[in-house]
Amino acid sequence: MNRAVFLDRDGVVNMELGDYVWKPENFILCPRILENLQELRDRGYLLAVITNQGGIAKGIYTHEDVNSTLNHMVSLCREAGIEFVEVMYSPHHDTVGESISRKPDSLMFERILYKHNIDPQKSFMIGDKERDIIPAEKLGMTGFLIEKNVDIEYLLAKIPA
Repeated sequence: MNRAVFLDRDGVVNMELGDYVWKPENFILCPRILENLQELRDRGYLLAVITNQGGIAKGIYTHEDVNSTLNHMVSLCREAGIEFVEVMYSPHHDTVGESISRKPDSLMFERILYKHNIDPQKSFMIGDKERDIIPAEKLGMTGFLIEKNVDIEYLLAKIPA
């Protein structure tokens, strides 16, 4: 089975500036995220991004806006030799309706674990909110709750080579 590191997007991969980041021109990578992802890749971890994008349900932005921004993220990472096995988002928001795909529910995690034959016991989630960590730990993964917009290099010592 494979092992993976799952990452929240806003505040972990990119700087969380205000309530929502949904335009490529506002997408700024967090400090040293490319180097940290390269290190995790070199250790043999699959990489996946799981993000709530509730602004869609609220009518603030569209699926096209999110996909454009995610494509920009993927392109920036690809230029550094980083590939994600999955980039998945939930367009739902609690104030508009319930959905099991939205974190803290675990559907997005379960889909990726199954599709890529990932062992949750050997996998990790890095997030800046409790709702990022809850579903990962429920599935047997180790969760790391971090401050938003920080260099995650200090976590590399806690993730086995």
